[in-house]
Amino acid sequence: MLIVNCIPEETGWGPVQHMIVLAAKLLEGEVVAAHPSKLPSATRKTLSILHRRSKRGSGHESCLMICAGPADLLRVLDIAGWRQRFGFLAAWIIDSFWLDHISIATRWSRPFDHIFVTGLEDVHYWNRVTQTPITWLPWGSDVLRLGCSTPEREWDVLRVGRQPPEWEDDIATSAAAQLRGLRYRGRPSYAGKSPVQNYEFLMPIYGTSKHVWAFSNRVNPERYTHPTREYVTARWVDALACGATVAGIPPRGPGVDQLLWPGALLDLGTIRRDAGLDALALASNAWRPESAVKNNIMALRKLDWRWRLKSIADVFGISPQPLTGELTLLKQRIAAASSLP
Repeated sequence: MLIVNCIPEETGWGPVQHMIVLAAKLLEGEVVAAHPSKLPSATRKTLSILHRRSKRGSGHESCLMICAGPADLLRVLDIAGWRQRFGFLAAWIIDSFWLDHISIATRWSRPFDHIFVTGLEDVHYWNRVTQTPITWLPWGSDVLRLGCSTPEREWDVLRVGRQPPEWEDDIATSAAAQLRGLRYRGRPSYAGKSPVQNYEFLMPIYGTSKHVWAFSNRVNPERYTHPTREYVTARWVDALACGATVAGIPPRGPGVDQLLWPGALLDLGTIRRDAGLDALALASNAWRPESAVKNNIMALRKLDWRWRLKSIADVFGISPQPLTGELTLLKQRIAAASSLP
């Protein structure tokens, strides 16, 4: 399998870059990077519509493109011989909610045999405009290798990533937390030479805290977030993989409801810092180590990337031995964790 990596080499995309490394290993694939600045010309887009790829091409190779957003699908035009080369060609779009970014060329040329999207709410629209089979393949985490259920937690709350304005100043927030008896850790300083190294540095830090702050883009919008669609990101699933509860204002939607579980999220009901810290103080006093164990077990069951890769393997009709072995270990870990008193 050829895996075409269209994900930016940026810190925020470290979790997905880690997943691509894992996918290459477990699916026995070869990763090639898409050129970050090479965009197809209008002529090439037009030709892609006029000269469609026949479904189930004659080639013996298979290809999975992993895309940051819908616009990356056009990078299929840069793959040599893509019309005849692949017997099966699929794409996985991480930020699939940018529906208005689906190009006319993608809509009409229909180059893919299958498309995976992270948003459950996006499935029907993608199917309608591309006339292609669509599978919901939501966010995940490397729970098996990097997750934990550590019972002793150094911090009551950890800050990672964007926050509402009143929470942005770590010094002021730390002082306000101390007044309530809360142990607060501000944003970690990233260490590493690559997004993947930064991600692997951050994962153990999640396991040192009872709670991790995260607020839906509905109440904490930024220029790069979607203006209307709510969604989880790596912060939610990685924190849960390491046993922490995600505190803040969670995103709403059927995809979130199906992906997560009772106790995974602590809804503070406000973006005001003082009121939120008051609610967090009550939750931290009531916190028990069993919460970390439950979150880790549920993350093993529902969030591990290996389940997503199994779905991909099934669609491609393959059973790679490395993935089979890792799934066996994952099931053993779940069984062992579930049998604990």
